[in-house]
Amino acid sequence: MISRKLIGLIAEAFNLLSKMTWLPALLTRLFVGYFFFTSGWAKIHDLSTFTANFQSWGIPYPAFNAALSAYTECVGGALTIAGLGIRFVSIPMIINMTVAVLSVKLKEVSSLSDFANLDEPLYALTYIWLLFAGAGWLSLDGIANLAISAMLPGRMEATAATSPVQATHSATRVSVA
Repeated sequence: MISRKLIGLIAEAFNLLSKMTWLPALLTRLFVGYFFFTSGWAKIHDLSTFTANFQSWGIPYPAFNAALSAYTECVGGALTIAGLGIRFVSIPMIINMTVAVLSVKLKEVSSLSDFANLDEPLYALTYIWLLFAGAGWLSLDGIANLAISAMLPGRMEATAATSPVQATHSATRVSVA
């Protein structure tokens, strides 16, 4: 008898966690976005040193590529924090991290353990997750999705799972009908 109650409580806890996927999306966006915004900002404000690094790493067109990388990080980080266009932002951020790994970091890797200790693949994987999962409902993307959903009939129920506000509104709408 106790085991059924315990299993029921565990199932309810897991269901609650499933409804709260917006929270890790928010925390991930804030943390990773802040990291890239500040990193890019610093690189933009010392672009000559960053360009010299690109030159020493043998990256072609070091001035152009250093500026591209720095602005990608800074603007991409700011948009990530806001949750604006996160699926679009994820693509250049993934590319930026992939280029960093392939052109600079891979030279230092001699084993799988070395590779697993790199930060850049983890950041790329974070953006891959954001590309698929989206920014979550507590973002500018989420707010835009709610606004669009409210204007499109029949779309309300389809997006109910993405937002607690939307789910409440959708449930009210269904029970009234």
